[in-house]
This record gives sequence, structure tokens and C-alpha cells, in this order.
Amino acid sequence: MVKILSLGILRQDIGSNAVILANAFELNSFNYFQRSSVREMITFFSRTFIERTQKGQRQSIQHEEYFCHVYVRQDGLAGIVVCDEDYPPRVAFALINKVLEEYNEETVGSWVSNPGNKNLIWAPLNKALQDYQGPTKADKISAIQKELDETTAVLSETVDNVLFRGEILDDLVARSADLSIQSQTFYCHAKRTNSCCVVM
Repeated sequence: MVKILSLGILRQDIGSNAVILANAFELNSFNYFQRSSVREMITFFSRTFIERTQKGQRQSIQHEEYFCHVYVRQDGLAGIVVCDEDYPPRVAFALINKVLEEYNEETVGSWVSNPGNKNLIWAPLNKALQDYQGPTKADKISAIQKELDETTAVLSETVDNVLFRGEILDDLVARSADLSIQSQTFYCHAKRTNSCCVVM
């Protein structure tokens, strides 16, 4: 079944960690004991990919069977959709555009100085996460984005391509402040379990 796991709004701060302004998760497909680790991994990937996306750029990054669709606006406001590989990228980017516009309007631009990491719940983000779970329905809503999506380049990357030269994902995981020891162990166990597969 096509599914969105997470939807996030962040601010790209050049030279420092991306600031999480709001996020929403739908992790019911994972067992109860895995959810906190999956949430931390998504937070880690969200910050990492936003920090490594140029302003004005869209990119889709594949990691195992999931995609992270990222867009950073010229003003630094950024969005990320984490979904399964069957979710249409065009709908994911239309969703990002929609929530970033609404967030910017509702906060009247005050997100620029928001320190983030406190109250990360923004009700319209949770509603959008639920509304866009069905991409067929959402695709009708996002049809007006078609022309934009066709004329805007979207980079398709793997995790390895997003890392800086010489960086290894395992080292970033080990150093991340977003990940608890439990989540780091979860990542290592999942990597061993999937070692028979090609990690994209």
C-alpha cells in the first residue's frame, strides 16, 4: 500500500544544523517498540538531507525501500516527505509546496527566527499527512502543480551521493544527536538484516 511515513517543515541555516519547525508522523505500520527509533531515524535523515540540499533545489533521495522528497526554498524554508517507493514524487512535491506556503502565511514569516525543536505540532501538517495518504485523491488536488513540476529539475540521489566526500553514513549515525543508543542499534540491526539487498 502506498504510504507517507512523515511530513516535516524545517529551516535551512547555513553553517549549522537544520532547524525542525514542525513535523507529523504516521508510523502505525511499524510495531510499537520500533516507532521511536524510526521517528529518530527520520529526524536524522530530514536534518541531513535539508542541510545538503541547495536553496531552490528539489531532490529525491532513496534509502532502501523509502524515498525522501526534499525541497528547500530560496528563503531557506524547507519541506520533506518520507514515503514508500510507490508514492508519486509529483504529489509529494505538490504537498511540500502546499504546506510550506500555508506555514509561511500562518506564521507571517516569523519562522525565520523560530528556534524550533519545542512545540513541533502544527495541526494543518497532521491534516495534510492524513489527506495525502491516498495519492490518487491528492493528485487531483495537486494537478495545478503539474506544469511547475515538469519544468523544475528534481535531482534523484542515493544516500551515498548526498554525503560529502569521504563521509560514511554509519559514522554520521554514530555522531548524530538526533539518535539515541537504541535507535543507533536499530539502524545497525536493520542494516545487517538488509545486507542481502542493495542499499540505495
